[in-house]
Amino acid sequence: MSINRFTLQLDEIKAAYAAEPNPTLEVRLERIGRIERMISANEEKICKVLAADFGVRHSIESQLLEFQMIYQACKHVRKHLKEWMKPQLVTTPGFLGSSHAWTQMQSMGVVGIMSPWNYPVQLALVPAIAAFAAGNRVWLKPSEKSSRTSGFLATLIQEYFHPSEFCVSVGGTEVAESFAALPFDHLFFTGSGEIAKKVMRAAADHLTPITLELGGKSPAIVDSSAKLKDAAASIVYGKLVNGGQTCIAPDYAVINASHCDAFVQELQNAAQKQFSNPEEFTGAIDEHQLARWHQLVQDALDRGAQAIPLIHSADNTELPFTPVALLNVSEDALIMQEEIFGPILPIVAINDIDSTIRYINEHPKPLALYWFGKDKKVMQRILNETRSGGVTINDTLLHAAIEDLPFGGIGASGMGAYHGKTGFEAFSHRKSVLEVRGFFGLNFLRGTKLARPPYGKGVERLLRWMR
Repeated sequence: MSINRFTLQLDEIKAAYAAEPNPTLEVRLERIGRIERMISANEEKICKVLAADFGVRHSIESQLLEFQMIYQACKHVRKHLKEWMKPQLVTTPGFLGSSHAWTQMQSMGVVGIMSPWNYPVQLALVPAIAAFAAGNRVWLKPSEKSSRTSGFLATLIQEYFHPSEFCVSVGGTEVAESFAALPFDHLFFTGSGEIAKKVMRAAADHLTPITLELGGKSPAIVDSSAKLKDAAASIVYGKLVNGGQTCIAPDYAVINASHCDAFVQELQNAAQKQFSNPEEFTGAIDEHQLARWHQLVQDALDRGAQAIPLIHSADNTELPFTPVALLNVSEDALIMQEEIFGPILPIVAINDIDSTIRYINEHPKPLALYWFGKDKKVMQRILNETRSGGVTINDTLLHAAIEDLPFGGIGASGMGAYHGKTGFEAFSHRKSVLEVRGFFGLNFLRGTKLARPPYGKGVERLLRWMR
């Protein structure tokens, strides 16, 4: 599709928005309700196309990590949107007399959403729900790597929505480049940092406001006060669910060297208990991803690392890739430089809290951080002295499931946030309004009258009073 066709299509959507720039609460909720009905009526079919894209993707994992997040977002918006839409009164200074000030939330227009392949339904529709809640129209560009899911989702959206409400364009790199270059009123991107740089450059030509949901190397810190069995079980789940292809998956674990052997044993026990069934272990999205996992492990081994398999099959079924923990990993290994996005867990041995904090802060700010332990003083130091997008304590992933918590990164892990009210605000303009009134309704004391030239003693008295 050419850029000219894209431009014409955007003009059509903007014209539809201009005809209804302030949709009512009922209209917004009806659109969000259609998303909910669309997913509910097609869960089984969506699970099948997800499994076809990943090779292996258990239906319960899709229900839990894709559909449940969508239903939860819809429910939260239904409960709170009326309150979010209300104007908010603001206190005015005394010199403005009886003047009245407030802010009111207004829709932006047309929101472009570029969604990724790892959770191709949830990460396409949860931002769309927030955009609809704010009163916008939506145009979605889903990932071409999850081509079956993206194509089926596009078909469903076309069935449930007019293209001037919710439009979808599928395709590869050329389509994505044209899409990012359009003058949207807001552009929302979820993906890698490298692609985000290209999206930002394209958006800059139109000064398009942008939200970037990226990733990074999220640490899981196991304090000496932690119970290793519980920490290992949580880290294994966060690392191996969806085959490790999760932006907030624990990227590496930090633990005291004296606890490494026991920790690895607990990781193996937990992984075997949770993911030994090959039908419940999600596959790599494609052969390129699978080859990358093998390359990362081999590069680490070539630099002196030790690989410890986390799972063994009871019936000797060979997995395309066996999840592993890595010990003694060189800091110049590729796996310590890049976000892993796979079922590989490097273990970094650090023996004190000061060194742990320093190690984390010497690297780019991660999207998530996980801390395990009982020592509240150490926990507060981690919270206060490190920077990350979000934190879960004594578990993994769950902060992203709380609608009232903003979800987003910091620094290289992202720009802006969404979920719940934060998502509504991300896709809204907070308009400031001042209605000027005089003191006690007296017109001669109204607004700027006392401060206007010619300047004299009256203005000087006013300045002294305002201090």
